[in-house]
Amino acid sequence: MMELNRRDLLLGGLFVGLLGSGASAQEAARTTINQLTEEQLGTLLAAMGLKPEKTEQRYDFRFRKIYDGEEWELTMSAVLSKDNSSIWLMAWLDELPRSAADVPRTALLRLLAENDRLGSGKFFTYIASNRRFVMQQVVENKDMNTAKFAGLLSALGQTVVETYPFWAVENWASTPASTPTSNDHTAPANPSSARKTGNTSVN
Repeated sequence: MMELNRRDLLLGGLFVGLLGSGASAQEAARTTINQLTEEQLGTLLAAMGLKPEKTEQRYDFRFRKIYDGEEWELTMSAVLSKDNSSIWLMAWLDELPRSAADVPRTALLRLLAENDRLGSGKFFTYIASNRRFVMQQVVENKDMNTAKFAGLLSALGQTVVETYPFWAVENWASTPASTPTSNDHTAPANPSSARKTGNTSVN
């Protein structure tokens, strides 16, 4: 048991340790862990420079990237499933209007139709606790490293940008509709939506 705990500790700190060495970025990107623990997930995010904030078992962070010549800042979250077999990635989108009259049924139907098209474990959902839409993706928690994880976040962000016409509340017409139902994932207290920053470069 002592050896297992020590090995977990070494693996958990490997990303950060490599970042302090000579060939830091390349070495860290190649360092692969078979199945991330909750602590190692936070370490991996920190090694990517994402400054994660932990709320219970969930890590919240901001992800910035240029898509189609425009910089986007996405508020994202990552949390392990109860059995650690998968990772739930979330990109927080727009807040639903307070009035049901401002939620057109056709807009919600378009989001549902997009769910059938997205694939790769991605889907739209709605968090009732703060009336916010979320783009979620479920990925296998296997053979993970910083390069692979960055690719997953980048691809999720690309889907968020591509589906902007569907989830952007400002594009909706004001027609009567019913309010969507909730799912069972806990939301940040005040998550920010995905947005363009207006810049064309990132630090």
